[in-house]
Amino acid sequence: MGWLFYTDGRVQTYADEKAEIARLCTFEADRRRTELVKACKVGTTWYAAAKVTNLDGTPVEDADGSITFGAVFLTRYDDGYWGYRDMEESAGPNESRAPLGLIGLLSNLKEEGSYAHAWRQRCRDWASIPDYEEGDKIRLAAPVTLTDGSTCQIVTATHYRRGRQKRRCYRIEETGGLVRLSKATLAGSELLSSAKGAASPVLAEFLAGQGG
Repeated sequence: MGWLFYTDGRVQTYADEKAEIARLCTFEADRRRTELVKACKVGTTWYAAAKVTNLDGTPVEDADGSITFGAVFLTRYDDGYWGYRDMEESAGPNESRAPLGLIGLLSNLKEEGSYAHAWRQRCRDWASIPDYEEGDKIRLAAPVTLTDGSTCQIVTATHYRRGRQKRRCYRIEETGGLVRLSKATLAGSELLSSAKGAASPVLAEFLAGQGG
């Protein structure tokens, strides 16, 4: 399905978007009802868990007589008009940053190799990428090639300031230079030393004594 834009201005705020996602996930057709269970916005993408039940009360899939699936709504504003493009998890959406809390609401899948199974795993993989703290030393899963052709693999989480804002960056171990890294680049990375441990020499000494 392509993009659909609303030219009547009904969607202008976050609350408007959420209400519209709920409306889109709530309908009746073919003796079944679909309703929104949970919706979360990550960036410009909405992720939804929608539950299907039979109108006559007979079981669908789950023990409670329902099946809950994942849906993805790409959204954007064009000349002030809000639009969306929707797909459900079995259509193989590329956007895969749904929170684990939403993934946990979905019904179990029967096919291990399905598009939906792969999408859910990508969401889990994204959620598992560590959120490093200031001062943490990290080894990336693979060397990253920089714009000047050099590479880096061991970096330390730090920040730089732009105006009043602090922005995350990483200090390159080999050169001391700073680099911005996307969250995806941190997938599979390893924590070499923790800022928390380094910040407490008294605790470090105590723990060393306990090991002896």
